Amino acid sequence: MSRKAVVIGSGFGGLAAAIRLQAAGVATTLVEQRSQLGGRAGQLRDAGYIFDTGPSLITAPDLLDDVFRAAGQRLRDHVSLVPLDPFYRIWFHDGSHLDYTSDRERMKAAMAQFDSGDAERLDEFFDALAPIYDAVIREGLGARPFDTLSSMAAFAPRVARLRAWEPVTRFVERYFQDRRHRFLYSFHPLFLGGSPFRSPSIYLMIPYLEREGGVWFAKGGMYSLVRGFETVFRDMGGTVRTGTSVVRIEAEGRKASGVRLAPVSGNGTSPATVLPADIVVSNADVGHTYGELLGHVRRRRWTDRHLSRIEQSMSCFLLYLGVRRQYPKLAHHTLILGPRYEGLVGDIFDRKVLADDFSMYLHAPTRTDPSMAPPGCESLYVLVPVPNAASGIDWTREAGPMARRVIERLEDWGLEGLGAATDVRHVFTPDDFRSQFNATLGNAFGIEPRLTQTAWFRPHNRSEEVRGLYLVGAGTHPGAGVPGVILSAAATFHSIAEDFGL
Repeated sequence: MSRKAVVIGSGFGGLAAAIRLQAAGVATTLVEQRSQLGGRAGQLRDAGYIFDTGPSLITAPDLLDDVFRAAGQRLRDHVSLVPLDPFYRIWFHDGSHLDYTSDRERMKAAMAQFDSGDAERLDEFFDALAPIYDAVIREGLGARPFDTLSSMAAFAPRVARLRAWEPVTRFVERYFQDRRHRFLYSFHPLFLGGSPFRSPSIYLMIPYLEREGGVWFAKGGMYSLVRGFETVFRDMGGTVRTGTSVVRIEAEGRKASGVRLAPVSGNGTSPATVLPADIVVSNADVGHTYGELLGHVRRRRWTDRHLSRIEQSMSCFLLYLGVRRQYPKLAHHTLILGPRYEGLVGDIFDRKVLADDFSMYLHAPTRTDPSMAPPGCESLYVLVPVPNAASGIDWTREAGPMARRVIERLEDWGLEGLGAATDVRHVFTPDDFRSQFNATLGNAFGIEPRLTQTAWFRPHNRSEEVRGLYLVGAGTHPGAGVPGVILSAAATFHSIAEDFGL
């Protein structure tokens, strides 16, 4: 292990990259500014209630297994996965609902209640998605860097032929007429921080991915996956430093040479520490990486001006509620929709206003794993998409009223007595994404997945600014979401392996 690497940030992308590097014989140190590993995929415990603070489901478990296999181990030896059926229960504003599942015949029967023609076209829709899925997953384009114009030029004709450049909603509307079905198969970009009305249809590989690989829950919560990754990394000899902030990526000339850590206060104040490294991998927000950590270097592409032009994803308002009763009306994953779709998305992404109406995503892990709450209780995670901090919303003023509105809306919808039965309540706003994760404009998902910020147009896995610096996670290729950041680790390691002969 003559080569050394430092990975900045321990989200799923950083953990996966650290494991691949350590398994390849590179002495790797994982540095995390918070007290626990996981980044956005953290865990909150309070009074017997357990909350996953970020990602709440697993698709494409084979991609996770690939990371464990790189270390000679298996996913199943560290994490117990439970299949979910339905994947989601979606409640519409008119009181109708659909259970979304991989069983195509059940889906057709459910859809036929609203439009029999839509149900008949479901097979045709998935047939159209198959080549997109094949390109990204089976042919591994998501796991390879997209950092040359030649790679983009080679893929562009295929994108055009598959119409994968079209906005997701336009693609979906060719197959379905009922508004419920149009939402059902177009909302997935919102899970990546993107608008379905402008995210390219290449992201429609997600419903196909769900159908092929299922939707799963990790017993004990998603944080069990973080613990599994940590165990594998430590067992191989990897070094973990939590509660440690990186303040600068060191460079000698145009080559990364390590990272500088923030001074640590104790009985006295220790000087800043430099961790030397041949390879530096940043799982931090792209704006923070280039604008702050590499701000002392004269940048050729990712200048402050260029960074300011990046369109950041939306943010989220989150409530973590420990409730001393249960609500059978909820599925493990439940979406509760407001009266508007396109108009609300426009408020969030374009007009950047906090609308009076809103839609919600609820995670009720106790539906599948009762250990996530005390007996007879519910551990609820409520997510409301909201504009990022470019909106200028004052969350110190709005957080309390917003929390009350969300609880009132849930009570009106059917969760009777929710407010009175709440033992534990934690609130997380765009301000927290900015302060805790150094997320530019408090984004919740990194860079927005729009056509001009996809593939070659995203910040590359291999930095163009200094040699030996690499990016991983939601801000680079292929994008956000657990499969996306796990694939980004594979793409980043591919670049490192090429450069260092691993």
